[in-house]
Amino acid sequence: MSAHDTLVEQTRATLERIAREFTPAVFASSLAAEDMVLTDMILKAGLPIGIFSLETGRLHPETLQMLDRVKEAYGYEIAVYRPDPLAVDAYVAEHGLNGFYDSVDKRRACCAVRKVEPLGRALAGQKAWVTGQRRAQSTTRSDLPVEEQDTAHNMVKFNPLADWSEDDVWTYLRAHNVPYNALHDQGFPSIGCAPCTRAIQPGEDIRAGRWWWENPDSKECGLHFVDGKLIRIKSVAA
Repeated sequence: MSAHDTLVEQTRATLERIAREFTPAVFASSLAAEDMVLTDMILKAGLPIGIFSLETGRLHPETLQMLDRVKEAYGYEIAVYRPDPLAVDAYVAEHGLNGFYDSVDKRRACCAVRKVEPLGRALAGQKAWVTGQRRAQSTTRSDLPVEEQDTAHNMVKFNPLADWSEDDVWTYLRAHNVPYNALHDQGFPSIGCAPCTRAIQPGEDIRAGRWWWENPDSKECGLHFVDGKLIRIKSVAA
């Protein structure tokens, strides 16, 4: 068995354990490459792990199309959580539609409305949640565990792909003919909201396209915590 095959089996075993010991559990999918690996594993195995996505209202059309592509490929409808429209209206009235470009604080406030609050609703009543985070994605995730305690949401959090490299992700997607976001073929290794994500150039950091106008040490949105502290997504060499 190859190293990649071993990694796949370990990840499947982790998902099976989550389904067995932590029901109800949910998987938060951004509909990007990593998340499609977990989507494929969960749905093909018929595991009782719900899948949801945060539809911020500012996503790329290609990302939204993934909802239909998953339904077509697997016969499964991903649950969608949207921000409170009144909170969005209040943010826009105070800061403008694209006020997040003006300062880090305004950008974090936008993330809080469009992502953090809907995430809290999605996780309500769950025993555990699953993410597609990987250690190779940034320096702040270099010690990312497969299993951790999420003190912010008072539940167990699993990162089944923690050990996976970028090559591992794409090897799996191609070997299993898994649908993936078309933006990845357009130079987007990391995908978020459309106004906050751009394609990267050869040799750039894989997360250089996220909040590119900010200093690298301010790049976080508030979804992930480590030891009760908000993760700061720092630059990491490709």
